[in-house]
Amino acid sequence: MTQDNDLPDLMTVKETSQYLRIPLPTVYYLVQRQQLPAVQIGGRWRIKRKLVDRDILKKGAGRERTVMVIGSDAAMRAGFGGCLAESGVSPVFVQSAEDAMGYLAVTEPDLVLLDLTEPDLAADALYVRVRECHPDVPLFVLSGPPDGEVLWRILQAGAVTMLRKPIEPGHLEALLKMTGAAAVED
Repeated sequence: MTQDNDLPDLMTVKETSQYLRIPLPTVYYLVQRQQLPAVQIGGRWRIKRKLVDRDILKKGAGRERTVMVIGSDAAMRAGFGGCLAESGVSPVFVQSAEDAMGYLAVTEPDLVLLDLTEPDLAADALYVRVRECHPDVPLFVLSGPPDGEVLWRILQAGAVTMLRKPIEPGHLEALLKMTGAAAVED
């Protein structure tokens, strides 16, 4: 018998069909209607098993959704805190790399937002450590005017999604839905 650990995290449409025990055309239909968490890679759809388990099959249902925000900008924390709470998501604010890694050692948030403009954080090193620790957690870099040197070092670690500050509440809400971090309504 195959255990969940043995299954791939990114599934093809065919693998998803087998995993969910539904016909292949149904999987395509659900992907096209954005009812299955899918990304297009190289012209082919890939479905994230972890999100299917959580959002479709409701494995781990009832678990509180969390978004970790790494940075000390008080205005950002206040804005994000209200928006996240309205979305049914618990914000976790940390101000240092040490606190971030301590939190990540014991739990896995649904989304991580890393503020590049923090003077006391080595944002590039922290980015790499978060990626190594939790490669499947969506990680977005927040920045005002991009710091060329720090951004360049982060780009060396792979593809990066940057969000320009200030972030509008509607954009944050869309980000939560897109990444599956928004609380699931029963």
